Amino acid sequence: MSYNVRLFDLYDWSHTKGTRNKMLELINFESPDIMCLQEFSTSDSSSQFNNLDTLLQFQKAKNTHIEYTSTFRKKNKYGVAIFSAYPIIANGKMIFDSKSNNVCIYSDIKINKDTVRVYNVHFQSIHFGNDDYKFVDDIMHNKETEELGKSKSILKRLKDAFIKRSVQTELVAEHISKSPYPVIVCGDFNDPPASYTYHTISKNLSDSFIESGNGFGRSYTGKFPSFRIDYILHSSQYKAYDFRTVREELSDHFPVCCYLEKK
Repeated sequence: MSYNVRLFDLYDWSHTKGTRNKMLELINFESPDIMCLQEFSTSDSSSQFNNLDTLLQFQKAKNTHIEYTSTFRKKNKYGVAIFSAYPIIANGKMIFDSKSNNVCIYSDIKINKDTVRVYNVHFQSIHFGNDDYKFVDDIMHNKETEELGKSKSILKRLKDAFIKRSVQTELVAEHISKSPYPVIVCGDFNDPPASYTYHTISKNLSDSFIESGNGFGRSYTGKFPSFRIDYILHSSQYKAYDFRTVREELSDHFPVCCYLEKK
């Protein structure tokens, strides 16, 4: 499973009571052997938002590799996480920018006699503000607007994000190409399948959705962009089946899941 959990709705973005618990229930129901979470958050042991301890209590994937990219008020930690039911024998990370919360981590996981390297990546976001979303919403609903400055702001954000993602993409792609093991790449790419990001990372890899999914595979639930931007890619040593996009609107991303079988 790969899932951008949006900090488990820490700041009540959903405006719906119990969203965090519903997300945890979804994970418990799916019960993945390997799970990659983006925008993961947890707090210290005295807090009701200790998501790490809660996850480890009920799921079988109890081996962890977590990289925190920021800490708020000395107790709320944000980052990305890999959970595995199999032993993690080594791990590493790629910090893209000290000013960014975007990161890629990888874990070497021992499955019986084989080792697979699992990447969990969260590429650069666009970081639209509320005014940007309102502007896009007005255009989508054919409302008249003369705010040229807003359109320039959106274009600049898109351009800046693209430039940053391209640098991050090349760094990760080079690392993948040197992996001594077959790889599984999970994550929030913040880019659709037609993008430079996707084509560069997916080179020589198979896309689980194309292999065994159906429909358009939309994984982002926000207003813009509304595309497939969450992926599970893998080396040719594996075959994917039963790819699913779990359509529960709890985060601004749907979780994506599949089974991988060694050929």
